[in-house]
Amino acid sequence: MGLIIVIAASAGGLIPLRQIIGGLPAGCSASVFIVWHIGSHPSIVPEMLSMTSHLRISHGEDGEPFEDGRVYVAPPDKHMYLDHGVIRLDHGAKVHFTRPAADPLFVSAAEAYGERVVGIVLSGYGADGADGLATVKARGGLALVQKPEEAEQPAMPWAAIMADHPDASLPVAEIVARVAALVKG
Repeated sequence: MGLIIVIAASAGGLIPLRQIIGGLPAGCSASVFIVWHIGSHPSIVPEMLSMTSHLRISHGEDGEPFEDGRVYVAPPDKHMYLDHGVIRLDHGAKVHFTRPAADPLFVSAAEAYGERVVGIVLSGYGADGADGLATVKARGGLALVQKPEEAEQPAMPWAAIMADHPDASLPVAEIVARVAALVKG
């Protein structure tokens, strides 16, 4: 099992998310997990991301073993967690007024996989992802944030920066290059 990449995105995050996923090489040595603030509305995020990637992209399913070279998107109205090589979903309380939320995913990944985790917070409203990214960093993982000045909605990047200075706050193009270099197949 390679790296575990966890990504938080919300308003204004689709284009950066597509750039990051599109920049991952086929057969990459990472499992990628995405929380997009969709609430309980139907989600076509996997289909939208599939247009720019050769990787297999789907909603995560409860109890599904995860594998390298795959992208898993939290399904509507479910928090996604990582637990001993499998995805766990639940309909627990909203976190930061949303479900799915990134913090539960980020914290579970950091606690289980430590330094193998790369956490990324992209454009969006609110503070989701900030505490989780701080946990990723505290457990030895790599904490990256989209440069707030570049984000369409800079609240989530700013919250992550203020919660615990990430390893880097970068333009999306630099995040793409950095992550692609880490996961070459």
